Amino acid sequence: QVQLVESGGGLVQAGGSLRLSCAASGSIFSRSAMGWYRQAPGKQRELVAIIAANGMTKYADSVKGRFTISRDNAKNALYLQMNRVKPEDTADYYCNAANYYTGIPMYTSWGQGTQVTVSS
Repeated sequence: QVQLVESGGGLVQAGGSLRLSCAASGSIFSRSAMGWYRQAPGKQRELVAIIAANGMTKYADSVKGRFTISRDNAKNALYLQMNRVKPEDTADYYCNAANYYTGIPMYTSWGQGTQVTVSS
């Protein structure tokens, strides 16, 4: 069973930056694509960005050019650098292993997430 622990969220003004981190347990991390997802109040969880085991990345159109996903396999760590944030980025952010091509998360059990609030 993998454990996922997200951190780094907080309150930030529009136009500012945040860096989210995800610590993942388990030996499969380096072989798995990993994704960042977010869920805003009253909305469904959506894929924000995904990074393959070989480093290839994909982004939701809404964050393309502003967010950067990266990973450190030696540390079993996943990151999301969020720049030029907007109020619509306000959500709880989660990480999960995922299918790179479909974006479907691998595990049904999620971490506690980290809350991001962007003030206008």
